[in-house]
Amino acid sequence: MSAELSLVAALQALWDIPPPGPENLWGSREFITVKDLLIKHYHNGKSTFGLELSLGNALRSLGLPCSTPHLPTQPGRDLGQVASALVHEFQRSTIRRRYLCPLDMADDLPPLQFGNAKMGRFTAAELECLFDAPRLERCFPYIRLDVLRLSQFHWLVIEEDVSVRGESGNRQFSFLDFPINKDPGEIVPHGGRFPAAVERALFLLLLAPWEAWSEMPEVDWRGFQIPWIYTLDDDLCTFPAPPPAPKRLSWEPYQHQVDHDEWVESERPLWLRTFATAEDIRQDLDSCWAKLQVPSTLNSDLFSTPVEHFLVRAFLSDGIDEVMAHLIVIEAAFGTEADHKKKLRLPGDSYAESATRRVAARLSAAIGKPGAAKEYLDLYDMRCTYIHGRHEGRIISTQQRVLARRLAREAANALVDLTRKSQPREYILLDLLNQGVANLPPKS
Repeated sequence: MSAELSLVAALQALWDIPPPGPENLWGSREFITVKDLLIKHYHNGKSTFGLELSLGNALRSLGLPCSTPHLPTQPGRDLGQVASALVHEFQRSTIRRRYLCPLDMADDLPPLQFGNAKMGRFTAAELECLFDAPRLERCFPYIRLDVLRLSQFHWLVIEEDVSVRGESGNRQFSFLDFPINKDPGEIVPHGGRFPAAVERALFLLLLAPWEAWSEMPEVDWRGFQIPWIYTLDDDLCTFPAPPPAPKRLSWEPYQHQVDHDEWVESERPLWLRTFATAEDIRQDLDSCWAKLQVPSTLNSDLFSTPVEHFLVRAFLSDGIDEVMAHLIVIEAAFGTEADHKKKLRLPGDSYAESATRRVAARLSAAIGKPGAAKEYLDLYDMRCTYIHGRHEGRIISTQQRVLARRLAREAANALVDLTRKSQPREYILLDLLNQGVANLPPKS
């Protein structure tokens, strides 16, 4: 009998175990037979630590009846397909990871596809597919995926391929790969709060002028928020996260009339109103994506500083942290070590200006707005007052908050455009300094 036919026969015996199954499924003769066949034919003949857990997860995801007694009427599975799925899990070297990001409080956004990301509204049926609802139902008997409510929101969906170990049993135990001599408390300076693939997609979206489109910037300049991310791997050897609850998104009370004197109370998504139409947003983001598609753009030396990191960090922050992050974007974009060390400056750079004023000059030249030099210097003065002590009565106004966001966005967009130049970063910044120094206000 071939290996695959033997596996199908072993699976049939496992599938015939009536719910709720033995107290120790992993120790049952039927489970051990399936495990041994997979080890012999598809696992280089060796058993690895955690293999039972990984196989148990895979069998539950595939609908093993005794592991899913809460689904007594589930349709029968083609055990040939189950066998093929298990073989695939034991032989694969990459998995597909999907990030489902709700765009909470978004107004009217266009459907958009860019690279490995897509944005838009999805029907309940489409969300069932994206979340792999049947698998979640098998794994979480008491938690329902409410796709009807979730389908009322816009979503950003990003997918990427991720390399995994050859031993499927170890996929649950990433700590086994942790180097013994590694410092467990070390900080990766520009590690993001969200996965890198998500932050890269967010960076594109944040190049759009949301602060100019907002009808109520005093409430929030953002066109949307991302309160959480649901991450789903197509790796059956791992256990998925619980389905997300719609109540973790923003709702408002709503009444609608169903008859002459009858009203029904319900809820609907709360949104941040914008002046922009879906077509306005689509055109702007299409333009940004066209520029970022050039391979050399984000790999340019101009983006060797944490511009991308802090633009996203500002979006994910509140209050003074948001404003500080936006100002760091500008400093990262147009500041250099030579601003603080004269001996590192290029020939021709003889300006007796402080590091802050040099950044202001470059900013004004890069975005083509002479007045931006003073705007940045005023914001920087506000920043210094906050850091070095301020009177309790002083606050950061909506105007200052939105201005910091606008200047940071324009700085990031200017860098994208400047990557078309083939010069090294220090020469581009010297050229900007030469152009912008005349925009500086008189020293006080």
